Amino acid sequence: MHMPSSSVPAQGPSVADDSDTPIARQAAAAIEALSGVTRLPRPDKTRVLVVANQKGGVGKTTTTVNLAASLAQAGASVLVIDLDPQGNASTALSVEHHADVPSVYDVLIERYTMDEVVQQVPEIPNLYCCPATIDLAGAEIELVSMVARESRLGKALSSYQKKMDYILIDCPPSLGLLTVNAMVAGAEVLIPIQCEYYALEGLSQLLHNIELIRGHLNPDLHVSTILLTMYDSRTRLSTEVAEQVRTHFPNEVLSSAIPRSVRVSEAPSYGQTVMTWDPVSTGAIAYRDAAREIAERGASRVAMDGMNDFRADIEYGGASLHSGGQ
Repeated sequence: MHMPSSSVPAQGPSVADDSDTPIARQAAAAIEALSGVTRLPRPDKTRVLVVANQKGGVGKTTTTVNLAASLAQAGASVLVIDLDPQGNASTALSVEHHADVPSVYDVLIERYTMDEVVQQVPEIPNLYCCPATIDLAGAEIELVSMVARESRLGKALSSYQKKMDYILIDCPPSLGLLTVNAMVAGAEVLIPIQCEYYALEGLSQLLHNIELIRGHLNPDLHVSTILLTMYDSRTRLSTEVAEQVRTHFPNEVLSSAIPRSVRVSEAPSYGQTVMTWDPVSTGAIAYRDAAREIAERGASRVAMDGMNDFRADIEYGGASLHSGGQ
């Protein structure tokens, strides 16, 4: 029996066209999340990433825990150090951090070693956490009079026995001694930036402090990664800020931007990251893509001239951004 010639070729173009739509790409990402995350290349040596930005509310803790969970799910061994007295990273990872639990505070004052403090994160193999307790709130005052006050965390990490692929340090929203300890301990700085004008102002001061620490305490310190968070493509301000950051740091800004997501925000209230709370949500997919970029790209050194030029643009040319609407 002869079939009509139009019945066979009709499927070819339509299948090819449908496979590259946004819905199709998101469906493919969802299938990947449900069927098991693709393994990522593991680094040759431990990468210590300091997640820092002295401005609050830009997504430091959210970025730390979700990137850590993504990397761990992809086969890497990951340690999260919660260096924020609020202990939000510890909460999100569902590890105990009440007053009686040995914490990073005890590590800094050398009461316990890192090996004695680190806990396994429930439900995520290969992911560990050094928790923070309320005791950490007074640590900066206590550290002032201590010997080698800026390098205590680095010393503790150097004697840590368990081999890790990644160590992510969640810093408090300040540029005090705790953040300095983190930057002396690590080589890479990961900066989450909320796409708004005031976040850019904070970045200017942060870059200045990184230059100072690099010049006096840690010559290996550099900004390796900048991640745009809470990005809303519908607003002109978000787009302008993203474009300016990408222009000045083309090699450091990840192509993956983290969108505003209710699922990302609500996951910590259940003691989870969004990677386990809702692995097929847009936020989880975005963090998974960001983790893949970090693993595949590795660290890249920031030119200090780029830092200076960018800071000047923020200080003297920021008026146009500040007046931008939606």
